[in-house]
Amino acid sequence: MGKPIKLIWRLRGKLIVNFISTRGSQIYSIDEVLAKGIADDGGLFIPKVLPKINHEDLSNSMTLIDTAQVLLAPFFRESILRDSLNQIIRESLSFPIPAVKTSSEQNLWFLELFHGPTAAFKDVGAGFLASCMSRLNKAKDKPLVVLVATSGDTGGAVAAAFHGLPNVKVIVLFPKDKVSKRQEKQLTCWGDNILSLTVNGTFDDCQKLVKSIFVDSNLSLKYRFSSANSINFGRLLPQSIYYAHSSLKHFRSRSKKANFIIPTGNLGNGLACILARSMGFPIGEIILSVNANRLIADYLDGAEWLPKMSIQTLANAMDVGNPSNMERLNSLFGQASELKNKVRAVSVSDKNISNEITRVFKQTKTIICPHTATASYTYNQFIDDVKMQQDWIIAATAHPAKFETVVEPLIGQEITVPDELAILLDKPSQVFSINPNIREFEKILIDKSI
Repeated sequence: MGKPIKLIWRLRGKLIVNFISTRGSQIYSIDEVLAKGIADDGGLFIPKVLPKINHEDLSNSMTLIDTAQVLLAPFFRESILRDSLNQIIRESLSFPIPAVKTSSEQNLWFLELFHGPTAAFKDVGAGFLASCMSRLNKAKDKPLVVLVATSGDTGGAVAAAFHGLPNVKVIVLFPKDKVSKRQEKQLTCWGDNILSLTVNGTFDDCQKLVKSIFVDSNLSLKYRFSSANSINFGRLLPQSIYYAHSSLKHFRSRSKKANFIIPTGNLGNGLACILARSMGFPIGEIILSVNANRLIADYLDGAEWLPKMSIQTLANAMDVGNPSNMERLNSLFGQASELKNKVRAVSVSDKNISNEITRVFKQTKTIICPHTATASYTYNQFIDDVKMQQDWIIAATAHPAKFETVVEPLIGQEITVPDELAILLDKPSQVFSINPNIREFEKILIDKSI
């Protein structure tokens, strides 16, 4: 993938952020990046330059909305969405994202990213992307078809964000029998402009199918495709906001940089934190927690990058055998030898996930989901000096009520279902089954008059 691109520029005057592909040098605007999802050469979009923000120059009273405006402004300076950006931000950050300390004896906070409409962190990126795309697509005659491969949470968040929007259709592809029942309900309860497809295969099969659709010349003539996975930079960029803001707030109250532990599968959420730090926000160490799909951890430890079939785990939204965003991370910051100084990763087994959910509940009465448990377990392995001397924030990525069949037997009680999730669980499902085959996909588009 070549040498890392030199990205960090001081933000002076009116820096305009343009984009290139991880596989080429053609220049793209932010509007093209949002609409296309994937570059024409099959690569992923990355900023040609990245703005450098001096956090010490920012106001001490900044809200989450204020931080979002500062972080996003350089990216949208020449966008047709520029005048709508503040409204887009408010639409996609309409719920709280608190950092909660569960024990007075530890320098540990949980960044609760699950207070949005589908109770998962992906509500931020999906809501932002939907607000952008609906505005970009207003003047188009041909409907935009947004494709989203999901291992659990992404599809529900995208469906909720795009449901009912005019001139946009969403196709959600998820692996059969490899998401929780409540996750599946969130993926299939929509109808209208949302088509839900269960794929006979793994998440990697879904993701591979989506990528093949983008480069299929016959389909490209008939449809305008875009992506809502974290392969779309418009999904990933807004996720940097909550890391930027929580780090600012923490630094001002504690005069110390916060370190982050982030559950990750396709690497989008982890990369969002790395971007926030690279732009100048006060973030210390970044650790990625992965499940038994340990490709990222092995690669950062020096192994060759050899994608494998994904393994089904309790933390199913992280069941990814070939994380797409590693291509971005390599292009931005270098190969494993350079990355090991910027980020590290820890793999956590199902047994340790279960034990961690039980331990946290017994000690603090806090209920965590299996994904958050990978990060909590990682923290719990630190020696006492690290826990006492450093401040850590865990990204709590989903509400535990979405994984009640895993969590409730471990804690011995029922989990209260958030109101937003309860509404979705009462809706009827509409879903169709396909094999991971592009011609089967094309047939169902024709059958459903997409």
